[in-house]
Amino acid sequence: MPIDFKKDILKELLKTLEQLLEQLPSAAIAFSGGVDSTFLVAVTKNIIKGPLLAVNAASRFVPLTETDQAKAVAARLGVEYVEFQAGMFSNKEVIQNTPQRCYFCKKQIFSSIKQIAREKGIHHLLHGVNLDDLGDFRPGLKAAQELGFLSPLADAGLAKSQIRELSRQMGLATWNKPSQSCLATRIPYHDIITVQKLAMIDTAEQVLHDLGFEQVRVRCMGKSAQVEVEPQFVSRITAPEIRQKVSVALKKIGFDRISIDMDGYKTGKMNHEISICEIE
Repeated sequence: MPIDFKKDILKELLKTLEQLLEQLPSAAIAFSGGVDSTFLVAVTKNIIKGPLLAVNAASRFVPLTETDQAKAVAARLGVEYVEFQAGMFSNKEVIQNTPQRCYFCKKQIFSSIKQIAREKGIHHLLHGVNLDDLGDFRPGLKAAQELGFLSPLADAGLAKSQIRELSRQMGLATWNKPSQSCLATRIPYHDIITVQKLAMIDTAEQVLHDLGFEQVRVRCMGKSAQVEVEPQFVSRITAPEIRQKVSVALKKIGFDRISIDMDGYKTGKMNHEISICEIE
């Protein structure tokens, strides 16, 4: 279904979001510095009268640059920012990397956010899930619900494209930021997650960013790397000169075989491998 950017529709969606937020005396928001959580913080800041906390979980599961950017974004928004180490490698249910990994990861992270909020006297918890997120396999949403996190963007009926457009109108620098996700999503289910694998993925994706590709994924298949860029840029990355640069750089990182996905990047691609039984 095409997204309608008519001003009256966007205005009505924003009004609905504001009405949901008006009911809260204070809030702690799970904050990554991405499009959705930045928009949610920016709107909430103008609505609620009490304390507002942006809480970021730092981890090797997240690109190093993302954590630095989150702190900078919070500073620009003028909100209180708290960062904590997620400590995911102490959680065997996460590093075993089953299709339920995201549930266990979010349960640990959101439990920590809840504790941080309680210590500051804040009892309302928010996260930036949007309407589009509800259509993908996201077991982390269950953990958020169990811990009492509200999802005002989705509840207001806001899709990603609408959030981007409203962010643009508000002058938020993140309005056109490429979608990011946990680095573990680049590792096939049931392959053990290690610090080395995550570091290789992070470094490889930075190589692609430095070459001018914004939306990228490097899928780690053992010692093989499967590179994804947006479909319209597949012809560019397969050009001999660029392909050679990618191959040399990724082999230096530790991959021994590099392939390029000719279909290009598509969100949730790893989830296509999950059997019905595993999802259930």
